[in-house]
Amino acid sequence: PNRKMSKPIEVNDACPNGVVDIVEPVNGEYSIRAGQQFGEILNAHKKAVIFAVPGAFTPTCSEKHLPGFIERAHAMRSAGVEDIYCLAVNDLFVMKAWGKSYPTFAESGIKLVADGNGDFTRAIGMDLDLTAHRLGLRGKRFAAIIENGKFTAIEVDDSGLDKSSAESILAILRK
Repeated sequence: PNRKMSKPIEVNDACPNGVVDIVEPVNGEYSIRAGQQFGEILNAHKKAVIFAVPGAFTPTCSEKHLPGFIERAHAMRSAGVEDIYCLAVNDLFVMKAWGKSYPTFAESGIKLVADGNGDFTRAIGMDLDLTAHRLGLRGKRFAAIIENGKFTAIEVDDSGLDKSSAESILAILRK
């Protein structure tokens, strides 16, 4: 099926809203904030990083993308990032289980964003139709820096993991 995808967000665009569920480690437990307007949350930060994966538990996402951010979360905070968010078009139960599957995830302070209906992902134009592969509607692999409610960097990987890696985002933050 040919679905019309949304227009992708660009540098200097304001951060739009979209309803998501946020899963975050708090004192060894996983707290869930359901039905949150994600744009409002991002707009409240001076500087935040968001990285998105096509799906929790998928190979590149699980073996490289999330582990890279877990490993570099402290360095990103040292570069002025207040919060780091991992976004996927998955439900909150999958995202919670994915976070729990990493022994060092809780210490990283990364928040998992379950965009179950793809509302935020569509709002920023990062929706991806993978129905030809029986994976449904997902989100593109990307990473972005949001400062004072505006996107200041957006790095999209159409295949593989390169521009949206934790290393690449950290290099941009350190410029």
